[in-house]
Amino acid sequence: MPLSFVQSSKLPTQWGVFDIHGFEDAKSHKEHIAISMGDVSTDEPVLLRVHSECLTGDALFSVRCDCGAQLEEAMRLIAEEGRGAILYLRQEGRGIGLLNKIKAYHLQDQGADTVEANEQLGFGADMRNYSICKPILKHLGINDVKLLTNNPRKVEALEELGVTVSKRVALQTGRNPHNLNYLATKAGKLGHLFDDYNKGDES
Repeated sequence: MPLSFVQSSKLPTQWGVFDIHGFEDAKSHKEHIAISMGDVSTDEPVLLRVHSECLTGDALFSVRCDCGAQLEEAMRLIAEEGRGAILYLRQEGRGIGLLNKIKAYHLQDQGADTVEANEQLGFGADMRNYSICKPILKHLGINDVKLLTNNPRKVEALEELGVTVSKRVALQTGRNPHNLNYLATKAGKLGHLFDDYNKGDES
């Protein structure tokens, strides 16, 4: 994959000072980042979050998803441990892009769930590709991870790339009245692992 490292710098946040690393994909012309804290290049498993960009949730504070809450919780947990990394991938809307995501939101406003909305627009339920993770993790020196995710597909994707996933760490946060159906759909149709929804409770 034609991914090149651009530069690193300090990133002070409310949780502590991270290092931010920039990468450019010459093929897609997308820019991806990673943020890290502590020495992540040792043999000890690294607390890792693979996070797909969600402008509405991460930057505009939308509560119709749990993305922003997950990102913040991942940063807090990494800071608490003093060591870890987040790969921030430019795969808005599970890979369909920002404008199509807004179209999907419109269909959800009319009653479709998140999977049905994507499919009505002619997309698969999840169009993300995690192969971009491999060169970023290689650059950071990460080979063994404790993956912060509710999505078993991410575990499988990293393992297929040759990354050891020593543990899956649940990241269940951000539940609110506006995203109950969204979370239930992620559990029921996309296989995400939630303690309550996987028991069939959609209330």
